[in-house]
Amino acid sequence: MGVIIGREVEIKRLRAAAESAKPEFVALYGRRRVGKTFLINQVFGTQFAFKMTGVIDGRLNDQFTAFEDAMYDYGYDVTEKPTDWMQAFIMLKRALKKKVESGERCVIFLDELPAMDAEGSNVAGAVGYFWNSWASQYDNVLFIICGSATSWMITNVIDSKGGLHDRITEEMPIHPFTLKETEAYLDSRHFVWTRQMVLQTYMVFGGVPYYLSLLEPEESLVQNVDRLFFSQDMQMRREFRRLFNTLYKNPDKYIDIIRALCKSRQGMTREELSKALKRANNGHLGKQLDDLVHCDFIRKNIVREKEIKRKDAIYQLCDFFSLFYLTFIDRAEVEHQYWAHHINTPEINSWMGLTYEQICLAHIRQIKYALRIDAISTRCYSWRSKISDPAVQIDIIIERADKIVNVCEVKYSQGEYELSKDEYDKICRRKEAFIKETRLRHAAWITVITTEGVAEGKYSGMIQSQVKLDDLFAV
Repeated sequence: MGVIIGREVEIKRLRAAAESAKPEFVALYGRRRVGKTFLINQVFGTQFAFKMTGVIDGRLNDQFTAFEDAMYDYGYDVTEKPTDWMQAFIMLKRALKKKVESGERCVIFLDELPAMDAEGSNVAGAVGYFWNSWASQYDNVLFIICGSATSWMITNVIDSKGGLHDRITEEMPIHPFTLKETEAYLDSRHFVWTRQMVLQTYMVFGGVPYYLSLLEPEESLVQNVDRLFFSQDMQMRREFRRLFNTLYKNPDKYIDIIRALCKSRQGMTREELSKALKRANNGHLGKQLDDLVHCDFIRKNIVREKEIKRKDAIYQLCDFFSLFYLTFIDRAEVEHQYWAHHINTPEINSWMGLTYEQICLAHIRQIKYALRIDAISTRCYSWRSKISDPAVQIDIIIERADKIVNVCEVKYSQGEYELSKDEYDKICRRKEAFIKETRLRHAAWITVITTEGVAEGKYSGMIQSQVKLDDLFAV
């Protein structure tokens, strides 16, 4: 197995659970391919008393076959294959009883738990019984469950109103890598790429470890993109549909939301989405949006209006793989070596500029650190004018407890960004509209976030602060 990149906080929490003097019940969740299973296997190695992986898209009988096989793998006698989950977990309890009562640390790992709920088999109820009636009675039990179907994990485990209500001792969402972690991963595989190349890699693949593992260090980024998306094999072209099929029972409803948000890069309110999708603005739509937020596909940006109307939140597509796929791959025909033939064209440059804004939103902590305000209480939000037409929008507002707001303007370029008079005037107009409509009695500072910095010029001295690409790589 390889070396773990990043995940320092998660590793610390997992090791603390392993060394705890009380029973621990840990739930990990996050989108597919993000490295959940790898993390658990790396931390615990051969320490498992029992480990089973649910069969993705498997029938209920397939799940019981996998359970039976796992029991044999760990040396437990199985007289018959279980026919329901209650029977299976009673068998597991009896198999583990001697080991647990010996005082030895007992690590139990159920991977892809949502898959085990095939045909509505109520695996969550059986897990609750297993924990409540037996496992929770022993201080040396560490019970870990994991799932990619985040909505299932949230509904049936984290926010359970049944037997698992308030039973989880460690809730651990696993998110994609940051830019810094992506760079560290590529360095570990001997990629000799600049930070601009790492940034462009992030624009295409996001911080998803599995996608990054498909890159070859002997190829340039352009060659890698063409091989994975535009070659005859097109390995990554099938990933988009496969990803949503494995996460949701009705994937088309979720994909429609993703497509709508891709067309509106500034984001949409729930009401706007309802109209675009021609769907009722009801609890079903709200649940689907929450599911996508939990899986790191979309971001929910709270608008400032004193947060009195949650429905006014702006939803944005923030999964970089989906953004790339829907912009360039989701076409009837694919041109071989498309990326090599179109790199540096206006279409790709425009996509890079819009995607860089999303990357900055995903690295707010690093931006605050660069501005030396990480120790100050802040509120970060988006703002959209309700007066101007077309509506003025500012994607990043950082409102600080020291009575200052950073009005952030994001600009992507290959070199230093030259701030022209026209662009400076536009920024000022947006700032003034924000101050006038919100009546905020804070000093408003213009912060420009670029890749290589703002070039020296007449207007560069009129901005109060700037953040560069290197700052986004901070730990």
